[in-house]
Amino acid sequence: MQLSQTKRAYLELLSKTYRNEDEASSEIINLTAIQNLPKGTEHFISDIHGEYEAFLHILKNASGVIRLKIDDAFGDSMTEQEKRRLAVLIYYPAEKLEIIRDNEPNMEEFYYKTLHQLIEILYLVTKKYSRSYVRKQIPQAYAYIIEELLYGASSDEQKKRYQDNLITGIVEIGKSEDFIIIMSELISRLAVYHLHVLGDVFDRGPGGDIVLEALTKYHSVDIQWGNHDILWMGAAAGNTACIANVIRICTRYDNLHTLEVGYGISIRPLVTFALEAYAEDPCQNFNPKVSAKDALYASDVETLKKICKAIAIIQFKLEGQLIKKHPSYDMESLRLLHKIDFETYTVEVDGKRYPLNNRMFPTIDPEDPYRLTDMEQAVIDRLQSAFLESEALQAHVRFLFSKGSIYKCYNGNLLFHGCVPMEEDGTLSAVETEEGLKTGKDWFDYAEETVRRGYFGKAGTPGKQRCVDFFWYLWCGYQSPLFGKKKITTFERCFIEDENTWKEAKNPYYSLVCSEEVVDMIAENFGLSKGTSHIINGHMPVKKGTNPLKANGRVFLIDGGFAKPYQKTTGIAGYSLTHNSYGYILTAHEAFESAEVAVREEKDILSTQVAQENIKGRLYNRDTDMGKDLAQQIYWLKLLLEAYRNGLIREKM
Repeated sequence: MQLSQTKRAYLELLSKTYRNEDEASSEIINLTAIQNLPKGTEHFISDIHGEYEAFLHILKNASGVIRLKIDDAFGDSMTEQEKRRLAVLIYYPAEKLEIIRDNEPNMEEFYYKTLHQLIEILYLVTKKYSRSYVRKQIPQAYAYIIEELLYGASSDEQKKRYQDNLITGIVEIGKSEDFIIIMSELISRLAVYHLHVLGDVFDRGPGGDIVLEALTKYHSVDIQWGNHDILWMGAAAGNTACIANVIRICTRYDNLHTLEVGYGISIRPLVTFALEAYAEDPCQNFNPKVSAKDALYASDVETLKKICKAIAIIQFKLEGQLIKKHPSYDMESLRLLHKIDFETYTVEVDGKRYPLNNRMFPTIDPEDPYRLTDMEQAVIDRLQSAFLESEALQAHVRFLFSKGSIYKCYNGNLLFHGCVPMEEDGTLSAVETEEGLKTGKDWFDYAEETVRRGYFGKAGTPGKQRCVDFFWYLWCGYQSPLFGKKKITTFERCFIEDENTWKEAKNPYYSLVCSEEVVDMIAENFGLSKGTSHIINGHMPVKKGTNPLKANGRVFLIDGGFAKPYQKTTGIAGYSLTHNSYGYILTAHEAFESAEVAVREEKDILSTQVAQENIKGRLYNRDTDMGKDLAQQIYWLKLLLEAYRNGLIREKM
């Protein structure tokens, strides 16, 4: 056996972890066993839009996976009502136990029965994992007992007697509820091996910060950024156009709670300015979108309207400055302030004049319409400082960078939020950049590298500001892989009544991707196999009566309307996708009322399987990306083992 200098150096490093022949052999056996376990369940969710209660519930029920495990475990031996009760107990153990305590006549009997049921379900969800992996997921204080409940005793009869004795001990010492909570949380955790979030954690919903905080605690997750995520990330990087957009959306949808409570960002300077500058303005097209149950006092509504208009005008000015600064963005159609005729109060859009529905523009200088007034500049400077100094926001954005990307290739699937920009003729769009024309994967890679440099690059370094500016382009640029529309029509929706001007034409990708030939072309561009790989993305809500599967099942569009405003269009409250060792299951979810109702009335989200793709043979870990990593680890361990046996590497005793 001969070793190159590089191989020897690596094996010397590896020998510090696996110190001798026995340790290397043991790890080879362990990794080989893991390779031959069934593939773990992947869970795909998209377009959460801050709807944290529905998201947290789907996270807890694993898109119906846990309910299927209850059916597998107990079949007809349990009534439908008993299954619902057990399912809700697993999702919300502490809350449900509190209700059960008040209504259950014999709690001791309940504890015995429930602990046995939970052990049976936990055993089912852990069958795909090695014991060492399961052990790492269990809180240390409970690890020994739960392992014994799962694996103790050698025969079925002995195991049952052993479990009975352990559970008797748990009940007698008053630890039943602790074990019920721990095992319920373990079931929810282990029902899914890995979670994929395909963008738009943020938007109009009330708790993007709550969703992100939950994701920071999730055991295995990746995130493909959406355009709303990149908007917040850009705001955290100090991009003032992004900051203005974030505040306008939060104000429009009465979601200032996320800003002010979640992230400690005060908009008081903006409020003071808006109430003064727009005191006489009715701001009729800036009504906040609030539901009847969230109805505000009339004075609050009037204040929000003025805030929304004030920040919208600041936004249009800042965006106009960026577009002029970066001609390569090719977004001149968004610069409309200089096309306003302040005598007739009309504006030119795409070569046609339209009347404006509001004639009050106290901060716009017709001679220099994109210049911020001194007060506007002071307001945006204060807001920029608040975003940059918010520790909670910066922590969440760093998490988005550490766990996120614009796209991901995983187990033969291409995951991204929006689209692969394409031309009508089916070719990949060539996008002008500082480094020349970029298409497909190269464009995605360039875009991600640019925003990473924008956030992490040191202030004052060459190109830093260009990279910070680019966040805004990814938010709404025509060729942005996160946006996928010809242009964003915010100005038109605010100031023009003719709804024809509101239309946002989709990128050709969304019609072309119905072709398997196009899917194969995209897959090949991203280094995936033709004929077998899938595209999974969200961003465009799937309308009622429209099939979320395209190209003969090769494409899954999983934005089904988490955000409440989209649910009239979609008819449901979101899609989710699971990929287990047998294939893919696409599930549609009905609207979620609240966690409180779920616990009290034992109401789960009504989930319906709308599509299923079964594979020809069951998948094992060896067939996955993880299997490739394991094979590489085994290769090096076998080299280390041979080096130990030949005396080329010294064993450490």
